[in-house]
Amino acid sequence: MSTPETANNPAAQPASDASPSKAHKYYMLGILTFVYTMNFVDRQILSVLQEPIRAEFNLSDTQLGLLQGITFALFYVTVGIPIARWADVGNRRNIVALAVGTWSLMTSLTGFVQNYLQLLLVRIGVGVGESGGSPPSHSMISDLFQPSERARALAIYSMGITFGIFLAYVFGGWVSDNFGWRTVFIVLGVPGVIIAFVVRFTFIEPKRGAYDGGATANKPPPVMDVVHYLASRKSFLHLSMGSALHAFTGYGIGAFLISFYVRSYHIPHDNLSQITLPIGIIIGVAGVIGNYAGGYLADRLGERDKRWHLWVPAASTLIAIPFAFAAFAVNNLNLSLALYALPLMLGTMYLGPVIASAHGIVSPPMRALTSAILFFILNLIGLGLGPTLLGLTSDLLKPVFGMESLR
Repeated sequence: MSTPETANNPAAQPASDASPSKAHKYYMLGILTFVYTMNFVDRQILSVLQEPIRAEFNLSDTQLGLLQGITFALFYVTVGIPIARWADVGNRRNIVALAVGTWSLMTSLTGFVQNYLQLLLVRIGVGVGESGGSPPSHSMISDLFQPSERARALAIYSMGITFGIFLAYVFGGWVSDNFGWRTVFIVLGVPGVIIAFVVRFTFIEPKRGAYDGGATANKPPPVMDVVHYLASRKSFLHLSMGSALHAFTGYGIGAFLISFYVRSYHIPHDNLSQITLPIGIIIGVAGVIGNYAGGYLADRLGERDKRWHLWVPAASTLIAIPFAFAAFAVNNLNLSLALYALPLMLGTMYLGPVIASAHGIVSPPMRALTSAILFFILNLIGLGLGPTLLGLTSDLLKPVFGMESLR
């Protein structure tokens, strides 16, 4: 029996008992991965195009960092909590469709901004829309695949990060060189609006807890009960803080990676594809390998000892550090790109196993909210502070180091 709320709001409808076929499960995983790809295209494209944008609006690195950092992250993580709770009781398919349509529209509007304030506002709009993407997607994927397959499934979904950054670098750089940075934003919003309808009208809402003993409670625990439960689990505290520090470095470097190469190797603003194309290819290849390898190794090794779900991310992160340091220390462009390929691969191995580990310590009705809390911590520290503090530090170092301040 429907409540007045669920009767009047399609996205509030509880999950159905439908059981998608194996082919449809992988179709849904593929589409959700594409949605996540567009999420990161629309998020990352600003860092790709920020040098011509900086020149047009005369912006500082601190202002650029705020656009991609704390201002974006505050709205992204704050709105994400209530949307995740909505996803735990409502129709996750409809929420994802609404979210991707919203952030895609805001991305297109970016092409029409005339000043920094307008640019800031549309980026906030992108952040609000993107906050509704991952928590319901994570929850659906965990209900589509059994526990022994989840790390791999979530790692495949997490490849959307790599695919998105690859497309942002390759497509964004070429279109900007030939048609200007505004055209890039306008065009990028179109696929997202189309895929929103694909999600809404072709997805089957999966049964909650299908592979977890049939746990299908329609009323998940209160938000604060979930928060207190997760806070009491040392494993969650450690994996969330470790992920946040990992993201702090990744988002900070990612926000200024193109700017670093443009400034350090004197690449013209109208020839961005000279650097975005090779970096995009490296990210595409290394990221796919790293994402899948992280999930595969965690699932295989985790059959013997579940601690491998966290040992794999820890080991890959430690190995990446010296190569990343060397990549930014050398003064040869080709050598720098070659050195950075390994950290890019190793740096993508953590997310699938981490999400699977977080979902493994909670019941099915808590998963979307658990993802939102995990991403709240990860993005507030990583996305919020990484680009912001790196941009601020660069501005503080400019009087001494000039164009080399990012190095």
